[in-house]
Amino acid sequence: MKKILPLLIAIISILSCSDDDIRTRNPFLPNYAVNVQVNLNLPAYSDLNYAGNAVWINSGSSGINGIILFNAGGSYLAWEATCPNQIPQNCSVLEISEPNVLCPCDNVTYSLYTGLPNADLRYPLMQYRTEVTGNVIRIFN
Repeated sequence: MKKILPLLIAIISILSCSDDDIRTRNPFLPNYAVNVQVNLNLPAYSDLNYAGNAVWINSGSSGINGIILFNAGGSYLAWEATCPNQIPQNCSVLEISEPNVLCPCDNVTYSLYTGLPNADLRYPLMQYRTEVTGNVIRIFN
């Protein structure tokens, strides 16, 4: 009996694990390769030296409709610039209105700090990873 209990607990633990991809993967947004470097010394990105500011990046491998890079005061957050709760279309490019972004298709705002919408919608903003080395920010997935 002493040997069966740990085995039973191990089996239950393994079977209770599930793939989180269904909950987190957004079926509306394709998964494009993203690999962009932003130099904060360049005038186009100088606003990012101050907390609460965001810039729109649309160069190189920058996602579907570009990337919104946001200085959250101590860290940089990179978001896909496409409305996350609908299929990409002409009106689905997010508009920056710090500290939020607006989806013109449905007039929903999303927080640049959390990526969450101000309405009861299923998907938050799609986030990319960031890595800071000196004055260069690398955005990737």
